[in-house]
Amino acid sequence: MSFSPYKVPFTIQDQFSKSVAYFSMEFALHQSLKIYSGGLGYLAGSHLRSAYELQQNMVGTGILWKFGYYDQARNQDQTLNVTWHEKEYSFLEDTGIKFQVIIHEHPVWVKALYLNPSTFKSAPLFLLTTDLPENDYVSQTITHRLYDANVATKVA
Repeated sequence: MSFSPYKVPFTIQDQFSKSVAYFSMEFALHQSLKIYSGGLGYLAGSHLRSAYELQQNMVGTGILWKFGYYDQARNQDQTLNVTWHEKEYSFLEDTGIKFQVIIHEHPVWVKALYLNPSTFKSAPLFLLTTDLPENDYVSQTITHRLYDANVATKVA
């Protein structure tokens, strides 16, 4: 009879019965969902794809960046040309969920959209946006650009 001094305090079934919410500013799941710029997004996206493959009980929550991260091109003189293009996300589903949060002492409406796991084979992902007609222009721009240069917008 073999003896192990280590006792596992839970079963494998218990290990995967916990629910996990994964919050990130960016998720790199697919090029058509350009809400990421690099390492953080790749890490978060990999976690959601792994959770899907391993059938773990995980859900992601992030920001729906209307213009994503900037696109880079070169001018004729080879200087960098930074452009922002509005992205199309027709594969996202409207959840009907809207709520208000206080940002800079002002109420701002937030809407949740849903990325179905079958779209990119990832754990479910909820993406939040403030780009709503109920909000003033400044509040709408909070979720326009990933890592916006405007400090007030970035903090919001």
